[in-house]
Amino acid sequence: MTTLTDNALNESVKPWTRHEMAARLARDISDGWFVNLGIGIPTLVANYVGDDKEVIFHSENGVIGIGPAPGEDDIEPWLINAGKQYITLKQGGSYVHHADSFAMIRGGHLDLCVLGAYDVSKTGDIANWALSETDTAPAVGGAMDLAVGAKRLWVLMEHTTKDGKPRLMNQCAYPLTASGAVSRVYTNLAVLDISETGFRVMDMAPGVSREYLQERTEAELSF
Repeated sequence: MTTLTDNALNESVKPWTRHEMAARLARDISDGWFVNLGIGIPTLVANYVGDDKEVIFHSENGVIGIGPAPGEDDIEPWLINAGKQYITLKQGGSYVHHADSFAMIRGGHLDLCVLGAYDVSKTGDIANWALSETDTAPAVGGAMDLAVGAKRLWVLMEHTTKDGKPRLMNQCAYPLTASGAVSRVYTNLAVLDISETGFRVMDMAPGVSREYLQERTEAELSF
């Protein structure tokens, strides 16, 4: 039974917004990295890497050197990312053939890939695609190539589903995109590394306690 104390504790929790999640991840990107951003929340990351770092953002449809999202008056209708969102191109950016773009991915030239996911397991398995009768769920796309081709894979996603079910699991419930590929997860509640013993909490959103986080996570956490 929920008590008044429980309600007060829940009100003190301030989950990160999607933009705050993206900004938190952007802080951890190293200067000089070549980075692919998956569709969904990961595309926001390009807005939060400041001028103090040189980071080259890549989209698998063949765009290299993506900048922040354009304003409504600055949209170039022919310039989009793999998720069909309007983007900008930084000075020195370029376009390449789709095959060359995937040669970069498969050749191990990406320092980092940031993907969204349905769920992630304690051993670093990622599931971020599904099939549906309405075809509204994301298909595999380039995620399998990215998950195994990038030097490191970080996931950026909500900590639970819309109806409160955990997404950090002992085993993924959805079909796997890749096994053992994820090294770090960023959610609206926490930042977690994947270690030999499972999820290790590195940071938490304001007001989040260890108990609150564990209640919303299927896999056991270490701190």
